[in-house]
Amino acid sequence: MAIPIPSRLLFIDGEWREPVKKNRYPIINPATEEIIGDIPAATAEDVDAAVEAARTALSRNGGKDWGTASGAYRAKFLRAIAAKITERKSELAKLEALDCGKPLEEAAWDIDDVAGCFEYNADLAEALDSRQKAPISLPMDTFKAYLLMEPIGVVGLITPWNYPLLMAAWKVAPALAAGCTAILKPSELCSVTCLELADICKEVGLPRGVLNILTGLGTEAGAALASHPHVDKIAFTGSSATGSKIMLAAAQLVKPVTLELGGKSPIVVFEDVDLDKAVEWTLFGCFWTNGQICSATSRLIVHESIAPEFLEKMVKWCQNIKISDPLEEGCRLGPVVSGGQYEKIMNFISTAKKEGATILYGGERPKNLQKGYFVQPTIITDVKQSMQIWREEVFGPVLCVKTFLTEEEAIELANDTHYGLGAAVLSDDLERCDRLAKAFQSGIVWINCSQPCFCQAPWGGKKRSGFGRELGERGLDNYLNVKQVTQYVSSDPWGWYKSPSKL
Repeated sequence: MAIPIPSRLLFIDGEWREPVKKNRYPIINPATEEIIGDIPAATAEDVDAAVEAARTALSRNGGKDWGTASGAYRAKFLRAIAAKITERKSELAKLEALDCGKPLEEAAWDIDDVAGCFEYNADLAEALDSRQKAPISLPMDTFKAYLLMEPIGVVGLITPWNYPLLMAAWKVAPALAAGCTAILKPSELCSVTCLELADICKEVGLPRGVLNILTGLGTEAGAALASHPHVDKIAFTGSSATGSKIMLAAAQLVKPVTLELGGKSPIVVFEDVDLDKAVEWTLFGCFWTNGQICSATSRLIVHESIAPEFLEKMVKWCQNIKISDPLEEGCRLGPVVSGGQYEKIMNFISTAKKEGATILYGGERPKNLQKGYFVQPTIITDVKQSMQIWREEVFGPVLCVKTFLTEEEAIELANDTHYGLGAAVLSDDLERCDRLAKAFQSGIVWINCSQPCFCQAPWGGKKRSGFGRELGERGLDNYLNVKQVTQYVSSDPWGWYKSPSKL
């Protein structure tokens, strides 16, 4: 069922190019720990070439080839990309599963969302035409004003490894819809499908230089892109630590950034829920994507009156989760992405034990899987708010648990974090759900569910989870410069100064 990994070069100015330093990095299948291919390793020299190509593409033919072209013109390319992604869905899903370890069915779902994201942003590109010259109501009839929506320019897009092609689409699609030209730098851990996106762009005839794709290390290619003087904006998804470095680099040039960073999101479960439904949403909210989601609701805050039964049911559900090679039918939990990530997660679990927490379930490698970076779904109880497991993002299939008695206590526990990406509440009392939705200090709230995401709805956080919004109309606005144009329309002179001719 596995397929060979295509051997690709960097994609610069519409062509495949060998890296200047000719280096490549291995691709490791996280389910087998075997090398299955390699990717080109871009450095600062390649970044320079890609930025030059993007700047040329932005202004080519007075901008008419892309930047000042109509939204309808750009939409045709976005729809063509969406169609090719759908056409190659089976292949792309398998490549995604091989590269990052997510279950094949989940990867296929991601590829559908990728195509949908390009389609949705094609619609926004067309709608952008009608937003041009939108009039502004003014208090003086001697003036008229309108707005122009212009691309912000050349943008650097740096994406993570947990949703390789989908996170790329979240940035590439709105950037191109807005008329920007872009350099995409995917994570060095998972770049395969992003290089296939380059192949698709070449196939549909996207004008050269509009999208450039550079694979390589964050410390080499990513850092050079973030600090490049001719890049007008950086959009980044990843860790809070790296986000801080990108902000610092961008600040030197007063360059705008959009950051979607880490999370330690709560899920609050009240005593009036259907237990089985609530258990499934709780597990899905933390173990989906092998637990590697910025928005994972990895802190369970459950009403103490139902906690014993709820936890007992969770253990039984966990025992029923199929952990296997992601290409196996029915897989619901694959390996984490790398050996380094595996060790990090196991260290979190070990520290929780040392600090006095109880590993209620999991916490180890599955006994039947001696190869691959597999971690059992893990539930940790007897957690104190001072513990590392409560405060820090694990980015793996690890759920920590605390109980509460009052609604006020639940809110206090939920907000006890320096992150603010997502939060969930499960209760049959919808008025109570609305109260918690308002009280949560987060950018996203889920009621009676966890993790649904739609490209029509804005996505992003607050506090150390970053700022700015992706998806929805706001996702397009990230890549637009709003220009005010005001015209004096009266035939009378302004009359502020005395005319010399009348002295």
